[in-house]
Amino acid sequence: MTEFFPINEHQLMNRAQTVAGYNFAEIAKYLNLPIPENLNKQKGWVGNLIETFLGANAGSKAERDFVNLGIELKTIPVDKHGKPLETTFVCVTPLMANYGVIWETSHVKYKLTKVLWIPIEGDRLIPLAERKVGNPILWTPTSKQELQLKQDWQELMDMIALGQVEKITARYGTYLQIRPKAANGKALTEAIGENGQIIMTRPRGFYLKKSFTEQILQSSLI
Repeated sequence: MTEFFPINEHQLMNRAQTVAGYNFAEIAKYLNLPIPENLNKQKGWVGNLIETFLGANAGSKAERDFVNLGIELKTIPVDKHGKPLETTFVCVTPLMANYGVIWETSHVKYKLTKVLWIPIEGDRLIPLAERKVGNPILWTPTSKQELQLKQDWQELMDMIALGQVEKITARYGTYLQIRPKAANGKALTEAIGENGQIIMTRPRGFYLKKSFTEQILQSSLI
């Protein structure tokens, strides 16, 4: 197998359509990669597998996955009805030094400008090796979707700036939510408290709600 790096959007989509219908064992064999028994200790394995096959080149940088194409890659586990099984991580939430930050230059907007969604079978009753990859969806937010994402982002960032980070729950936001983002509860980072003081809190991340990603997946079937 020679390494593949797409030079344009058309080439990337052809590659993504090629892998649709194959299972993880077949893809791993093609890439000469080992396949774990389960994902308990390797939660990012599926994403890395698809990234490798499609030639994503950002690595662990805070760039879009296909830097030269301006496209972010998101694998999304779905059930047998094609509904998302979990929320989708977008990026880490900045909890400090947010003065003057606006939606237009935010990392959330940067990551969601254009996304290649790859649905994958996520039913835990299906052995990992046998789970298949679905048809790719190249998505750009509609003006209506972006407006709601912007409003969600603004509301959540305002709460952080006002020292209300500890009051934010996953219920806030229509499309976008903030949730703790850490391997365990012991990891802490600085944030602003209600009286303007520095507090220590769990790192947070921006996530897309399942109801929104379902909307994206359904719109591709119309």
